[in-house]
Amino acid sequence: MQKLSLPKDCHLRPATAPDIGPIRQLVWSAKLDPTQLRWSQFWVIEQYQSIIACGQLREFAEAQELGSLVVASASRGRGLGTVLTQHLIQEASQPLYLECLGQRLRQYYEHFGFQVIDWTELPRALKFKFGLSRLVKILLRVPVQFMHYP
Repeated sequence: MQKLSLPKDCHLRPATAPDIGPIRQLVWSAKLDPTQLRWSQFWVIEQYQSIIACGQLREFAEAQELGSLVVASASRGRGLGTVLTQHLIQEASQPLYLECLGQRLRQYYEHFGFQVIDWTELPRALKFKFGLSRLVKILLRVPVQFMHYP
């Protein structure tokens, strides 16, 4: 996969405590899970002193979860999500997992090397966290995918 670079007017950096408000706004705007948003686990992309993208590496026992990856709608199509995803993969210090909804997101993450796995293959801590998603997948047939970066 080709490594992209950020546009010249954008800057990738670790989040700081004052960033939690803009991070929450981005996550809510994408209708993602607003729980477990810890600014210290986020990386953000900033443009003209505004946060336009964010992503989190959540810490669990023996694993990390790539989550809360959002690019502001006005900033999409510029490769920001790709740069942020590649960076988070490089930053991961433990086995990396994620959950995503739908075929389009599954294909997006497969592009980076993530592979679909069965819920039974998740580490114990993530089985607990993803338990509700598994139930929704089974009962309501929602296309939730669990993925691992090998």
